[in-house]
Amino acid sequence: MTKATPFLMFEGKAEEAMTLYCETIPDSRVLDITRYGSGEDAAEGTLKLARASIGGVEVRIYNSPVHHAFTFTPSFSFFVDCSSEEELERIVGVLSGGGGFLMPTGNYGFSQRFAWLNDSFGVSWQINLP
Repeated sequence: MTKATPFLMFEGKAEEAMTLYCETIPDSRVLDITRYGSGEDAAEGTLKLARASIGGVEVRIYNSPVHHAFTFTPSFSFFVDCSSEEELERIVGVLSGGGGFLMPTGNYGFSQRFAWLNDSFGVSWQINLP
C-alpha cells in the first residue's frame, strides 16, 4: 500500500525534538527507535531513525550525521487544533521557547486564537483554537 509520511531530518537533536513534541502535543508517542551502532557515522547509541505519532499523525524522524546547507522552512508546518485556550497557551509556551513567532498569539479573524511559530529546532507550528 502506498503511504506518504512526513519526514523530519535533524542534525544531532532528533531525540530531543521528538521527546519535546511527544511530551507537548496531546495524542503523541514514540512508536519505535533505531539507534546508531558501533562503527557507524554517529556516536553509538544515539538516535538514528524513529517513528513517532505526533497528534495522531505518524512522522519519521532522522538524525543526520552529515551537515547540510539547509534546514526547515515555514512552508511546511504542523497545524494543531487545540481543544481549549489553556491547551493552546501551554503548547505555544513550550514550543516557542528558544524559537520565534511568525504570527504571535492573537485573534486574526479566521480563528479565536492562533499562533504561528518556529521552535528551537526550526520546525514550524501553527497552533489554532477553532
